[in-house]
Formats: sequence, C-alpha cells, structure tokens
Amino acid sequence: MNPASAVHLTAEYHPFARTGGLAEAVSGLAQFQQRAGLDVSVIMPLYRTVRDVAPDLQPVGSPFTVQVGPRSEEARVFRSTERTDGPRVYFIEHRDYFYRPGIYGEQAVDYPDNARRFAFFALAALTALPKLVKPPFVLHAHDWHTALAPVYLNGVLGTDRFGGPVPTVMSIHNPGYQGHFPPEVIPDLGIPWELYNWQQLEWHGKTNFLKGGLAFSDCAVTVSPTQAEELRTPGGGFGLHNMFTALGNRLVGILNGIDQAVWTPSLDPQITARYSAGSLEGKKRCKAALQRSFGLPLRKKVPLFGMTGRLVTQKGLDLILASRDLLDIDAQFVFLGGGEVKYESALVELARSAPDRIGVQLDFTDRLEHRLMAGADLFLMPSLYEPCGLTQMRAQRYGALPVARRVGGLADTIDDEVTGFLFDPYDAAAFEAAAFRALERMADQSRWQEMMATAMARDFSWERATDRYLEVYRDAAALAARRA
Repeated sequence: MNPASAVHLTAEYHPFARTGGLAEAVSGLAQFQQRAGLDVSVIMPLYRTVRDVAPDLQPVGSPFTVQVGPRSEEARVFRSTERTDGPRVYFIEHRDYFYRPGIYGEQAVDYPDNARRFAFFALAALTALPKLVKPPFVLHAHDWHTALAPVYLNGVLGTDRFGGPVPTVMSIHNPGYQGHFPPEVIPDLGIPWELYNWQQLEWHGKTNFLKGGLAFSDCAVTVSPTQAEELRTPGGGFGLHNMFTALGNRLVGILNGIDQAVWTPSLDPQITARYSAGSLEGKKRCKAALQRSFGLPLRKKVPLFGMTGRLVTQKGLDLILASRDLLDIDAQFVFLGGGEVKYESALVELARSAPDRIGVQLDFTDRLEHRLMAGADLFLMPSLYEPCGLTQMRAQRYGALPVARRVGGLADTIDDEVTGFLFDPYDAAAFEAAAFRALERMADQSRWQEMMATAMARDFSWERATDRYLEVYRDAAALAARRA
C-alpha cells in the first residue's frame, strides 16, 4: 500500500503546546508531509495553553463516552476555526485532565495521574478517529504519552472499527522518558493483565508505556541515525536496548529537520538586523542587541557563548557549571530557558557573581531564541545524550558555531572543525578543551568566517526526511497486512 493519509498522535504540537523539541519536530514533520501530498491529521490534548493560542475552537460532533478501565469519562473533539492549508489539528477535551497550568506537571513535579490522563487521551483519540479520518491511514504515535494507542489498538480493542489492520508507527523522540508507572495501573487503565509481561508492558517490576507502544507497533522511528545505533547498546538504550535490538530493521533513524523559511537570518523578521554569509554586518548589530537584552556591556570583540533549551541534566548543565576555567575567562555567556530549580538557581547565582559577563533569562520566548541565535558567536550543547536536537541546526544556520558532545543527532549534524567543535567523554575537561579549541580558531577571523559561511549553508530542511518517512509507512503497511 502507498499510504495517502497519516494521523499523528502527540502530547505537544507547535504553536499550541510546547516544552521542548517534540512540539516543533512533530509540527515540522506533519506540515512538510502535507506539502508533499500526504493527507495529514494531528490529534492532541486540549490544554489550557491551546485556548491561549486558539481561543475560537469549533466542536466536532457531540460529546462521547470513553471507558478507561472502571471509569466512564466524557470527551469531546474540537478543531481550530482558522483556515489553513496545513494539517488538520484536532483537540481532545477533558477539563479535569488537561485544563491545568502545566502539560505534564508543575514546578518540575509530574502530575500523579499522568497514567490516567494519557491513557484517556489515547483511548479518546482511537474512539473519535473513525469520524475524523477515512481509512486507510497510518497511525503515528509520538513518545510515551501516546504509546498506549498501539497497545489499545492492536492488543485490546482490535481494528474492526477501521475495517481492517491499521499500520502503526511509534516515534521515539526522547528515550530518557518512557512513562514508568506501578503495575497497579494495568487494570485501572483497562489493560488485560496478560499484557503485563517481559515482552510487552513489564519493565523491572514497573509498567513501561513506551515499551508497550514499541511491542504493538509495526515500525519504530527515532530521530537520527546515530541515535538508532545508540539505542541498541546497554549504555544508550535507557534500559530498553534489548527491545530496540529485537526490532531489527523495523527500527530506523531519520534525522529531524527545521523550517528553513523560518530559521534563515537573511529572512528572519524577529532579529534586529538581517544578514547572510556574504554580508555579516547585520550579525554585529544582532550581537549588540543580544548584549543589551541580557544586560551585558556592548563589546564587539568579546566571544559570546549562547545556550537555549530546557535546563535539565540531559543538556549538560553539570559540565558547564563545573567548567570554572571557561566561565572565568574574558568572554560573555547568555542562557535562555527554564527547567530544574537547581540549575535555574545555579545559573542565576553565576549571573549575580559576574553581571558583566553572564546573563540569564529563565522566561523562554520564541523571539528571544531567534535573537540569541543571531547574536551569539558560539553555541553550547554539551549534552549527556541528544536523540536529534534542533537548536544546533538553527545555530549553524545563524553562524553561531556549536560546541557539542559527539552523541545522537549532534554527531550527525555537526562536522568537527568545519561547522562546529565536538568532544567525546562526558566530562568538564573534554568540554572545556573543545571550547578553548573554538576560541583559538575564532582568533583567526578569516578562518572563522569561512567556517561560519560553511555552517550557514548547511541544508537541514524537512524535505529530505519526508520521503524516508513514506518508506517507513509503506513498510508498516506491509507488516500490518501480514499481521492481519
């Protein structure tokens, strides 16, 4: 079968709800699939943040009942009234579950009923699907929050309501988060106990949503080729390496992309001055604007390091905070984003100790991210692990050369000493060595501008990935037909 339709189930989707790269990865893929001729639908929860972005939502059909274990819950589907030629985006409403200040929790603490919340979302989406999308289609679930959809579809409910087998694809965007819950959630979510076994939902005495999703999907995709290989190793599989290995060629790595119409400095309306590799005067103005935004002295020649993202262990904050030799040099550092309290507090204290060299903004905005990319000379990404990463792609497009660890998508998108600077061991000394190596190269401005030009010319478009996803969808359709 050559799939003509795809349905994405996701907990995040830009611009309606976002905590990290998941929202942009799914929206980028869905939009470019639609442009390539696929009929694409997206289903996500109706969070409070959705109402902020799209206050005028239109109900689709009447409320309906969803049976989640012993509970009968009421759901309703809404759709944005804004006319668009992009994917259709549907929202599942349940005010008690989703109309909250956070998406997954508050103040870095998960909501205690997340298992119920996302089980309800999966079941409600499957219940509503026959009225929203005509078969045949591929069901594409993203990360642990939607991983019970393949479990319910292929392990509990069956596919009769869709007239036959539904090709199912499971995407792993961040394998460090798998949805671990106590075994007691199994009957509470309406899942037969026989599925709680070492091959499907059981994992070291816990229920593992992601493992279940992988077990009941036809194909699995992670977000870079290097990440696909790392997942099959004890050190990189986050406890699921045997599961990933058992998938064989049904697990593939496809690099994410960025929308280069949005992330190109010669076109960007959100930065102080536009510029290109052939005309870098605008970048100097952007650097001055970034320094002003973070309360730093306007110094043209001082190296300016930038970092944006969630302030969590994964992003390598421990290495940065331990790199005293680097933090004490005559350079400026700006950090954008929020996350774990310990990292927020540590960075704020750093900024207090050196207000002329270090600036911190915990309130992330899309506009400030654009301005950071445009104004920084170097971009820090010393990640413990990084399945794909999008910010290193944007940074290169803006001539902010990354200093990054050689893992996952960073290894696939940064060429050492060509478009950035890579290091291997996860320790502060290796990170500092790469950063000082970058500063040495920066001292030779002629060489540096050549590297900038090469980085700014990199192609990180989504177009190159859409054909590869279509191949995966074809494989999933063939496997689903055999399964039937």
